[in-house]
Amino acid sequence: MPDLLIEDKSFEAQKYTTDNLKKAEYDNCIFKDCDFSESDLSEIVFSECRFENCNFSMVRLVGTSLKDIYFMNCKLVGVSFEDCNDFLFEVAFENCTLNLASFFKMDISGTLFKNCSLHEADFAESNLQEAVFEDCDLQDAVFERTNLQKADFSSAYNYSINPEINPLEHARFSLSGLPGLLQKYNIQIK
Repeated sequence: MPDLLIEDKSFEAQKYTTDNLKKAEYDNCIFKDCDFSESDLSEIVFSECRFENCNFSMVRLVGTSLKDIYFMNCKLVGVSFEDCNDFLFEVAFENCTLNLASFFKMDISGTLFKNCSLHEADFAESNLQEAVFEDCDLQDAVFERTNLQKADFSSAYNYSINPEINPLEHARFSLSGLPGLLQKYNIQIK
């Protein structure tokens, strides 16, 4: 855990692409319009922080703690969340681009994804129980041996989920989403 504690501070329009964010514990901080793309945020602790309009594309998160974090209008392309510290890991995403992001083998039950693009995101072997995918585009997202019990896909679209290898008990889907559950069977629905 970092020795430096930074609390209740706002960071606006900062560029961390060449000079990385200082290793510290950030508690109840707000980051607006910051560019973290390709930076190294390893071993940093973020607790109850909010990120708005930030770019995290290809950021490194080895051992990073994300505790009760809210991302809004952020670009998180290619982020490997499975490298994060899993202790108290809790995130929510609204209006975010998470294409090629990876949540491989993570417990992200109850996570909110609202109006997000999740093209080719990897959820293989993850626990997504009670997760909500509200108005999310899941084109080519990977669901393999993923626990989707009680997950809400009722307004999600472009997903392909194999019910034979993913537990789906009590998950919610819309009638228009049924082709995404039946794609494996190569049948046509009119």
